[in-house]
Amino acid sequence: MDLRDVHLDDKYTRNEGWVYLTGTQALVRLPMLQRAYDLKQGLNTAGFISGYRGSPLGGYDQALWRAKDFLKESHIEFIPGINEDLGATAVWGSQQTPLFPGCRYQGVFGIWYGKGPGVDRTGDVFKHANAAGTSQFGGVLALAGDDHSCKSSTLPHQSEYAFMDASIPNLVPSNVQDILDLGLYGWALSRYSGCWVGFKVIADTIDTSASVEVTPDRIQIITPSDFLIPEGGLNIRWPDAPLEQEKRLRLYKLEAAKAFVRANGLDKHILKNKKPRFGIITCGKSYHDVQQALEDLGLSGKDCSEAGIDLYKVAMNWPLEPKGILEFSKGLEEVFVVEEKRPVIESQVRDLLYGLPEKIRPQVVGKIDEKGRTLLPEIYELNVLQIALALGERILHFLKSESFQQKVSHIRLLLEEKKKEADLLRLPYYCSGTSYAVCRRREKR
Repeated sequence: MDLRDVHLDDKYTRNEGWVYLTGTQALVRLPMLQRAYDLKQGLNTAGFISGYRGSPLGGYDQALWRAKDFLKESHIEFIPGINEDLGATAVWGSQQTPLFPGCRYQGVFGIWYGKGPGVDRTGDVFKHANAAGTSQFGGVLALAGDDHSCKSSTLPHQSEYAFMDASIPNLVPSNVQDILDLGLYGWALSRYSGCWVGFKVIADTIDTSASVEVTPDRIQIITPSDFLIPEGGLNIRWPDAPLEQEKRLRLYKLEAAKAFVRANGLDKHILKNKKPRFGIITCGKSYHDVQQALEDLGLSGKDCSEAGIDLYKVAMNWPLEPKGILEFSKGLEEVFVVEEKRPVIESQVRDLLYGLPEKIRPQVVGKIDEKGRTLLPEIYELNVLQIALALGERILHFLKSESFQQKVSHIRLLLEEKKKEADLLRLPYYCSGTSYAVCRRREKR
């Protein structure tokens, strides 16, 4: 096989070093890394991948086919599903292999993939499979391809709520390196908690490329010491009554997921100040947007220190790990949650901080402010200018600087100009698929 077919050099098959990958290629490389990591731990595991294509994961199966020789060498089987439901059912079955005598591997780590509508239609399988659990040396990542701005879809997607309904913890990578790191952590989280783990991917992470570190030694999995696994464990077993599955899921498995995130420091306190006053909590794409917004606002280290600005990056946006949030919120006057689409983190932060005494409880804003007015919209997708203006207007309460006020005013003017441009007719050439058909229907009207 010519490695040029997958646009990679010979580093593609190595277990260490740096390599230039797109997000899609990182998802192909990820199960190979997991196999290498397991071998270093003395485990004989295999991988299984199934699902159904759709933007932004439209090219994932093609990339897997191109890498079939490498996948085979790593004992990874790829069988695309006839539809999303059957793909998820097959991945569910991969977690049952250790239940049978004479199985060839100690466990099978699985990947399911699908576009937002595929997440919706596969809810029944998700609920059953997550309640049943994952195997001790298996684990499942459910890749949800979300199209926030409806660029190539009939409806915009946000898959977190579907995963929440199935009680599936959800990880949100912010870049290509995160795909690899959180992917490995995700399988370890799945094995430890017995849960399937959602893995939200959007075009901003999948369609980008970067130099990333691909050594399996990059991460070190830490087993939580502050959580007691109940007798019988949390993984799949047989026989297993539905009410026992519910008890395990509600009382233990989600708590185990939080404990894992806490022990491994997946949520990160990025920017710390000695006297914090204004805290920003964000995740995924929004994390990089916030960083750019702060830069566009011209906030230097001295300015951030004067305003008491802290920044917290969340890896698992549901269920939110509480201790890190409470520690981050100490001493703050206000917490601003920046996230795409409908609020997921914001409502959890409000619930967590509600029990604090009123004198020390920070105000929580995000989609709405303290008076119920819109700060960041739930529709379309957020852009850096929107975030910069919203942050700037809130930071004005903490940073009394004429130059900063001028910067916020400049951002406001830029956003107004951008809104005017958005009112212009968008021609159908920007997408050759769904969007062309939609534009043609509009023309006929």
